[in-house]
Amino acid sequence: MNNDSVILAAGCVLWRRSPSGDGIEIALVHRPKWNDWSHPKGKLKRGEDARQGAVREVLEETGMTCDLGPELPNARYQVEGRPKDVRYWAAEAMGGSFEPNREVDRLVWLPPAEACTRLTQDRDRQLVPALLDTLHATKEGL
Repeated sequence: MNNDSVILAAGCVLWRRSPSGDGIEIALVHRPKWNDWSHPKGKLKRGEDARQGAVREVLEETGMTCDLGPELPNARYQVEGRPKDVRYWAAEAMGGSFEPNREVDRLVWLPPAEACTRLTQDRDRQLVPALLDTLHATKEGL
C-alpha cells in the first residue's frame, strides 16, 4: 500500500485551567455528521505541516487560538477501508469564542474524568491520560 492512500490528519487535546482554579478542563466538540464527541481534528490540506493543521483545525472547530505543547500519541484507524493517521498535540487554549458551524454544533469544557465519559471513541479517551501525564511532567497545567 503506498503512502498516498493514508489519510493524514491532525488535532489537539485542547485544555484550559479550570475557572474554579481547581485543575483543568478539556474541550470536546460535537460533530452532527457523525453524532459524536471528539477532540478537535481534521484532514491536512495539501502540503500543510501537521502542526499548522492542528492549530488551524482547533481554530476552525472551536474558535480558540492555542499554544501547541508536546506531541501526544497518534491515533491510527480505518475510515471507509483507508488507513487514517491523526497526529495530536497537547494545546492550551489562549482565547477566542465558539460559534456553531457546519462541522461542529457544540463545544463543551469538561474536567478530565467527565471528558473521558463523554468521548465517543476509545482512541480519543486514551488521549486524556496522555495529556495529564504530559502536563504533570511539565508542571504546566496542574
